[in-house]
Order: sequence, then C-alpha cells, then structure tokens
Amino acid sequence: MAVTGAGCDLTYSKMRGIVSFFTAFIKDRKMGLNDIIQKLGSNPHICQHSDVRVFLKIDESQKKETEEPRCLVSPRNSMAEETQRVKPSDFDYLKVIGKGSFGKVLLARHKESEQYYAVKVLQKKIILKKKEQKHIMSERSVLLQNLHHPFLVGLHFSFQTTDKLYFVLDYVNGGELFYHLQRERVFLEPRARFYAAEMASALGYLHSLHIIYRDLKPENILLDSQGHIVLTDFGLCKEGLAPNGTTSTFCGTPEYLAPEVLQKQAYDRTVDWWCLGSVLYEMLYGLPPFYSRNTAEMYNSILHKPVELKPNVSNAGRAMLEGLLQKDRTLRAGARNDFMELKSHPFFSPINWDDLMAKKITPPFIPSVSGPTDLRHFDPEFTHLPVPGSLGNSDCLVTSSLREAASAFPGFSYTPHADHAFP
Repeated sequence: MAVTGAGCDLTYSKMRGIVSFFTAFIKDRKMGLNDIIQKLGSNPHICQHSDVRVFLKIDESQKKETEEPRCLVSPRNSMAEETQRVKPSDFDYLKVIGKGSFGKVLLARHKESEQYYAVKVLQKKIILKKKEQKHIMSERSVLLQNLHHPFLVGLHFSFQTTDKLYFVLDYVNGGELFYHLQRERVFLEPRARFYAAEMASALGYLHSLHIIYRDLKPENILLDSQGHIVLTDFGLCKEGLAPNGTTSTFCGTPEYLAPEVLQKQAYDRTVDWWCLGSVLYEMLYGLPPFYSRNTAEMYNSILHKPVELKPNVSNAGRAMLEGLLQKDRTLRAGARNDFMELKSHPFFSPINWDDLMAKKITPPFIPSVSGPTDLRHFDPEFTHLPVPGSLGNSDCLVTSSLREAASAFPGFSYTPHADHAFP
C-alpha cells in the first residue's frame, strides 16, 4: 500500500516510521536532562559510546523515587521558625495540571477568596536526595522578582509543611506552547515573531536582574487566556551573574543545549539567546534545529553541523536564526548588547516594544477557554491523575527520616506583607 499525491510517495512502512519518529520525539520531550542521563546510564551499550561518555557525566547511583509516605499525625508547631499566614488547608485542590521530578502542579481554589491558583507541591525528601535544595531556593528567589514583568509567572505565596513545599503561582490555562505547536506543527512567521518578542522581553528582564534562565523550551512557555506567553519553571535559573560573568554548571534540556554547555566550557547569558533561537526555529520548522532520536548524533550536530534554513522563512527571519544559533557565543546575537541588540534586529521591526510590554498588541491566537476550570489545553496524562488526599494536611508524623527535611528550607515561606489579604 502506498499513499501518493503531489510530491508525495509514502509506503505504509514509511508512514509508520514517520509516526514512530514523532511519537518518540513527543515522549522524549517530556524527559528532563536528568531523566535522559538516567535512561542512557541504564543501557550499557549506549553507555560505552565515546561521545556519550564525553558529553554526559552519568550518575549511576540515581534511582527512581518511591511513592511519598502518607501523613498520619500532625506534630506541634514543626514550622515554628516561620510565621505562616497561608497553609495547605486554605485551598481546595481540584485537578493535577502538571508533574515534575519533585512533585505535582495542581489547580487550586482558595476557600475564602474563591480565587484560582496553580499550586506547585514539591516533596522535600526527593529534593534532599537529589541535593537540589539550592535550586529550589533559587527558584523561590527568582519568582519573587517576577511579578513586575507581564510575561513571567508570578509567586503570590510560598509555605511549607514538614514534608512538602508549596508555591502558590499565577494560574494560566491557555496551554503549553508545545501543546499548540504539536497540534499545528508549525506557526506562520508573524505568530512566531510575536511569541519570540515576548520571550525575548522576559529573558532580557531576567538578564537585567543578573539572572540567566537556562531552560527555555516550549514546555516551559504557557499561553494565558488572552494569548500572551507566560514563562514558567525557574528551577534551573542562575542568579548573581554579572553582564560579563560566566558559570559552568552542566544543565538544561538536551534538544536546546548550547555548544559551550555541551563542551563543558564556561558560558554566559548568551545561552538564553541560543535557546530562543532553538525555540524560534522549532516554531517555524516544526522540530528543534538539530533534533535526532540518537542523542549522541544530536549533540554532534549541535557542536559541528551548520543549521539548515529552509526557504519558507523571510530573509530577516533567517538572519535572526543564524545570529541566535551562532556556535561561537562571542559572535552570537545578543553577545554585545543583550536584549537591546535583539530589539533593533530587522526581524523584530514590525514590533512596537512599548505596546508589546503594555499588552496592547492583539495576540495572533487566542486560546478557547470558557473559564478557570476549563482544562482542555492541559495534557490528559496529568488531569486524569488522582489528586493526592494528603495535600490539605498541614503536617505529618515526624519520623527520623523526616527530621532533616523539616528544617532543610529555612526562610522558604513568603507572604507579601503582614496585612495582605487574598484578592
């Protein structure tokens, strides 16, 4: 059997191959870098590949976490060092809308105000086992600064119990950019430019605060109900990096890693512009620029192969992609004058930046949502999960294994000011 059309000659086996490729791509995109490393480490044949051994420091000691222990009895005042005006029982937890390495994100309604929030609930034991306390506290710090920018998700409150951390965040229900891109395959250039401009504005703001984001990808970019982008998930941010400063932590998502990160070299804020180039390329062409199901092959392409630019993009768009996906970070778009350099690029000439920041530009696509409980743009893989019954508990039985967790995050709780009330 063959499918034939204008310029198309696909056998059944080829069609199955294409479906298999995109199924694997979508599945892999849900895996973080740590999960990729763990998957590679479990395969001794792949593990022996020289490129894999060079690119990845495989931690074979990592094991999958077991289910969280159930909370049984509340201890007295286990979080006495932090005055908590907000607590887990203040919310009704309605649906699971996301899941990560350390816990879940839930749609929750505040009982008194009836306002809806996205509540990120993290398991302390898992964080401590993976030694990620600094990243979590850094995420909290970055979130506190986000309320001043229109395209960054904001933190309203944070609080903790003996075994869990809670972030109360803006609730955004227009869906992940990845969800919409997966459905439509590619975006027309004006739509891709609009999203890229809002992303660039958000990244430029973070850079002005000496923060690099390091994990820009369509899964971390949400659309609000009006169609504007909202950048979320700040767990990999690096704070305190001066304009000419560098860092060297190997982190990110495989498809979007910049060459200098792969080579274990010192890198700077221009890694974010590489990631922006990768996301822009994906919006215009349907896949990240160097994507391959073979991780070692993909990394080799990132390091050595020129980016392929097809002719269905304007000259300004091609120039923007070439500038952002420049392998030499010192020559990359944004290397000299950061966000200001991108703003003046011909690709963004149709954008009025003042109107963009004021949300006066009508988005090219407005998600169809009937209200806050409309979850059509969330993955059913998450929304079909049961809501854990222990979330409304303020504390749990303190065992010896939980004593360290109970006191490992001093100063985590946050309320804007003492007389704050929910809106």
